[in-house]
Amino acid sequence: MATARFPGKSVDVAANWTAPVLGRPVCVNGTPWILYLLEECVDNVWEYCSVVIGLISMFCFLLSTLPQVYEAYRNGKVEEAMSFGFLFFLFSGDVTSFAGCYLTSQLPIQVVTVVFYIFTDLILISQFLYYKIKNSSGRKSPVLKWLCFMWCGAATLVLLALPKLIVDNSATLDTQSTSTSRSVEVTGYVCGYLASIFYLSSRFPQLYKNFQRQSTEGTSYMLFALAMMGNGTYGFSVIVVLPALKGSKQTFIIKHLAWLIGSLGVLVLDFFVTAQFIMYRKNYAAKSSKLLSVPEVEPLLCEEVELSVL
Repeated sequence: MATARFPGKSVDVAANWTAPVLGRPVCVNGTPWILYLLEECVDNVWEYCSVVIGLISMFCFLLSTLPQVYEAYRNGKVEEAMSFGFLFFLFSGDVTSFAGCYLTSQLPIQVVTVVFYIFTDLILISQFLYYKIKNSSGRKSPVLKWLCFMWCGAATLVLLALPKLIVDNSATLDTQSTSTSRSVEVTGYVCGYLASIFYLSSRFPQLYKNFQRQSTEGTSYMLFALAMMGNGTYGFSVIVVLPALKGSKQTFIIKHLAWLIGSLGVLVLDFFVTAQFIMYRKNYAAKSSKLLSVPEVEPLLCEEVELSVL
């Protein structure tokens, strides 16, 4: 969930900084790799666990859409299995999370990660539209295939250049006046709440689609399983750091509330999706066994006709 998918910079956690050197504070007794990668000074076990769990959450989300991309390619009927509303709300949630990530001056690694989320969303949407047009026309279209490849290539180039532009321009947000930066930060948190609404809304069209079809065939369960792991570990990473806070725990929770609502809310809804996979898999197994048990009548009739002719 972009900034919702992994913890942002936490100014409330006890900082172990010395005086600035060359314009940059120095971390004493902090974990070197975390300082280098996330620019956070972590010097106790609670903060360390929070960062590690947060990175696990990020990794789960990075992988979550890839199984569905493969399943769509293998099955070729993604428009029958996936709800476009699910893809649209997921994409809208990642875009608004990206806006919140930028406006609240999150870390470069977070910017790059949310861009990857948007990229995988575009791949899923492109696959959906490609197979919908292809299957509705009933014939292969080389022009359509080349248009899809060109679109994905252009999107890749834009999204590869975007993180560099955003990181280079992030310094302008840091040099703004206090009142302006405050309003920008508030706008960023509003984007966080909007993203949570989009993420929560994304599951309902897919739940209805599965119920309408009475099947989950063509949908990869790993998409939802990895999302559940990502959302669960994100919520846990926020909670586990609470004992290490020196400041107000209430303020810390409020700052993360939008993303906690989105993550834990989607986690609950994904349990309903899991229940659908279990229920409809039994239906699919029963249907398959019924088809296998049908006696082979037609070939025998054909043989009887041939004998009568002779």
